This record gives sequence, structure tokens and C-alpha cells, in this order.
Amino acid sequence: MVDSKKALLETLSRNPWFGGLPLAERRAMLAVADRVSVRSGEMLYRKGDPAGGFLGLVAGALKVSTLGEDGREGILSVVEAGNWLGETSLLDGQPRPHDVTAVRASEVLVISPHAFARLMQRGAFARAVNLLLCARVRGLYGLLEDSMLRSTRTRIARRLLALARGDATMASDARVRVTVSQEALAMMLGITRQTLSKELKALVEAGVLALGYGQIEIVSLAGLEQHSALA
Repeated sequence: MVDSKKALLETLSRNPWFGGLPLAERRAMLAVADRVSVRSGEMLYRKGDPAGGFLGLVAGALKVSTLGEDGREGILSVVEAGNWLGETSLLDGQPRPHDVTAVRASEVLVISPHAFARLMQRGAFARAVNLLLCARVRGLYGLLEDSMLRSTRTRIARRLLALARGDATMASDARVRVTVSQEALAMMLGITRQTLSKELKALVEAGVLALGYGQIEIVSLAGLEQHSALA
């Protein structure tokens, strides 16, 4: 738990987007944010809900997902501490485009629509939100390009690299362990568990990965990056 505004500011500023904001903008955001505790499995909002607040994750993890007509879940993104989300509906006034669920007990900051509108009148904050949207568009086009043009193994390698860099965070440094179940990874990629298992086994045999319970270790980052560059 974060015990003070100063500690909260320092914690959230480790995120590249939030940390790149001028200090005055970061303080202005925290000044109007309410802190909310969320239980594991609790939904922050559902697809189709009216526009709500701008959310900042202090601790825990969230999944951004949607359900297909057959009831299967597709995980679009994993949101780690430091990230902000929910700006799209606040900007266009349309309903929420997906579900957001806590995958473990989490702590979230909520900036109300009214407070968000006031912040958008500040030039530095508005420019930062534009950059956040640009990053999301680039990420979505990348996922679309992967699904259309790249092999399953390449898609797996690219998704693991994204997760190693915090997925939505996209930090420059990649961690060596990715905490994700094979079931969840298959959902992110829209492939069957059997297909994923086969491809992961090949990457293990190539000395690129090592599999553990609920996690995947990157044995060779260079090897994973090489596989991610293949068509």
C-alpha cells in the first residue's frame, strides 16, 4: 500500500507515460483522483457501460478483454501498476469498448469525467493524452498486422516480448520472467492451448524459453527477439 502522496507520485512516475508528464501535471492528476480498492475478479467496467472515470493502477493487475459470440474470452492487454486507462470513452462520449477486470486484488485511482475534462484544458495534459492514444493505436495496428501476416511462433515471441516489457507499459527493458499462464497467453493470441503448447515446446528446445507454473522464463532474449522478427 502507498502511504503518502509523495510515495504515490514516486511509484506511478516509474511508468514511462506518467513519468514523462511535467511534475505539475502529475500533481494535478493526483490531487483530483480518488483511491479505490478492487477485489480479485471484480470488474471495473463492462463493454457497453457509459463513460466513467480515467483510471490509474497503483497496485495489482488488470486485464482488458472482450467476449466472442461463442462465449470465448479474448484478452487484449494486461495492465500493470503505473498505467492509466479509460480515456477513450471520456474523449468521444461513447460506451466502454471492452471489459476491464482485476486479475488480483488491486488499488486504483479514479479521476471523474468532470475532473478529466478540466485537466484536458491544460495543454501539457492534453498533449500527453494524445501521445497515450497514439501508443494505443500503434499497439493495436501491430496486433492486427501480427494476426494477418506473421506465423504463430513469431506472434508468440512478439507477445512474450511485449509482456516482458509490461505490455501496456512497453518499458525499454525486458524482464526475464513473464508471469502468465499458458491458458491466458492462448487467449491473448486467439489460438488453442494445444497450438500454443506445441510452439512453446519448440522454443524451449531451441533454448529460448523455460516453462514454469504460471510463468515463462526468457532464457535467451536475443533468441526471442530473433524469432519475433521472423515472418
